[in-house]
Amino acid sequence: MFTDLRASLIAKLLSNSRSQRQLVLVLSLIIGIVSGLAAVVLKNTVFNTHLLITHGFNFTDSNYLYLAFPFIGIFLTVIFATYMIRDNIGHGVSRILHAISRNNGKLKKHNMYSSMVASTLTVAFGGSVGLEAPIVLTGSSVGSYFGQLFHLNRKTMMVLVGAGASGAIAAIFKAPIAAVIFSLEVLMIDLTMSALIPLLISSATGAMVAYFLMGSGVLFSFDLSEGFYLRHLPYYVGLGLLAGMVSLYFSRFSMYIEAQMNKINNWFVKVLIGGVALGALIFMLPSLYGEGYEFLHQLINHKVDALVNESLLGHTTNASLLLLFLVLILIFKVVAMAITTGSGGVGGVFAPSLFMGGVLGIFYAKFINLYTMISVPEKNMALVGMAGVMAGVMHAPLTGIFLIAEFTGGYELFTPLIVTATISYITISYFEPHSIYTKRLAERGELFTHHKDKSVLQMMHIENHLETNFKTIGIEATLGDLVKVIAQSERNVIPVVDEENVFYGIVFINDIRTIMFQPELYDTILVSEIMYMPDTLVDPSESMEEVARKFQETIHYNLPVIKDGKYLGFVSRARIFSSYRKLLKEFSEE
Repeated sequence: MFTDLRASLIAKLLSNSRSQRQLVLVLSLIIGIVSGLAAVVLKNTVFNTHLLITHGFNFTDSNYLYLAFPFIGIFLTVIFATYMIRDNIGHGVSRILHAISRNNGKLKKHNMYSSMVASTLTVAFGGSVGLEAPIVLTGSSVGSYFGQLFHLNRKTMMVLVGAGASGAIAAIFKAPIAAVIFSLEVLMIDLTMSALIPLLISSATGAMVAYFLMGSGVLFSFDLSEGFYLRHLPYYVGLGLLAGMVSLYFSRFSMYIEAQMNKINNWFVKVLIGGVALGALIFMLPSLYGEGYEFLHQLINHKVDALVNESLLGHTTNASLLLLFLVLILIFKVVAMAITTGSGGVGGVFAPSLFMGGVLGIFYAKFINLYTMISVPEKNMALVGMAGVMAGVMHAPLTGIFLIAEFTGGYELFTPLIVTATISYITISYFEPHSIYTKRLAERGELFTHHKDKSVLQMMHIENHLETNFKTIGIEATLGDLVKVIAQSERNVIPVVDEENVFYGIVFINDIRTIMFQPELYDTILVSEIMYMPDTLVDPSESMEEVARKFQETIHYNLPVIKDGKYLGFVSRARIFSSYRKLLKEFSEE
């Protein structure tokens, strides 16, 4: 009864386009509230868990318990994901992009809570990753859940997924503008009014929930002591180039370490190696513990000496050693992050990219101030560096620009933010065309982009367009057997297979029309003599973009789909084109 009532209500709500638009706006508000609550819960849970396990201990004593904490956190995370959730819940943003590209924006229900629990275990115990990706996955999953609940179409589903992500980001950073831009820039949500308004509603709602529950304080709050001066512009250009190269190191080296960790098949051995290695790094450089925002805040507020004293470099005021400390942090933050995720921890690259950008900016400014006659503002360089590395790692310059602008509560640094973030993005794009989120998806041909033609093809899958209503003929059959099959067939193509369905070729009815009406040939001509092997075959793992290219390069109207040598069916040019036009129309509608 409840199911029938719900179905009736949904049908009524979706009965006209105006009702659907109103429904989407209401859902955006709800998604923003839920995403904001989830973000607040996650941040507070991690903070309180960290306080609980570290009570009575501190880094200044180089406590040896911190050698064990990362292993414990990663071990508990893997146990939770493997034996309770029974699913891979890492790489949250990449998982959202995959769902948009390959599954119409449908995410699993457990993603509404599983990544929150797993990331809490990872980060609270010292995992050197961020909480943003897990909470974005949570918010997007909430949006996906409501989209599935109301049976909304593909495009609306993607908007709600983006609304969830915007609400989550806005709640974490209390930066609603950057949150909307993140969804447009990273999740590839189309910039149309029908998409923008729900994103704005969810983003503003998420931020207000965070303000209401956590007060007006933000993650970073800075009073700029010095604005932007044109004479510093060349140094911001140089910072942009450095940020681009650091972003390249970040992306490639982290993926390399993860790939090496993935070669370890035994999960416990992987956790043991990763946990011990991460514990050792944190023991030597305590600043690598957790997200790193507290370290970054102290660094930007000129407390670098105290941070160095906590490391194995010990008490020093030597300026060169301070620079060495910053270089070590830059190098090993990537290592610590990749070990965390590679060994089974759950977290994202959002916080590490901001962390490394801030460290790079401070290093750059201190180096200039120490070894040249020029004086540049360290705090400004740190903030602009954060935008630069984020822009490079995520291939999202606008997100980096507006996030830091909202951090600082104004637009005094807007020009250097634009310059540095843009140059960083251009620099890394020259070497790496895809972001850390999209590289693996692009390699598998699963990347959803703002290019409508490619995006529509990405949403089409061979298995949904496979035609199997073709009568087959055995490889040892005669012409007489073939004529009998043709009499029962509605198609003009007959695939030739053996008893195990191994594909040998096809017979076109038009090619045998001159002999099929000569009964005297029925027992003398074998099918193997009149068939031929097509020059183009389709594998079911191929992308629809590749299939479209094959049709474009051939004159065939039907192409056989073959997996491991066995016949599965055909894909037809007409059916694919018809589906393409239908999806393109749906995708382009306001």
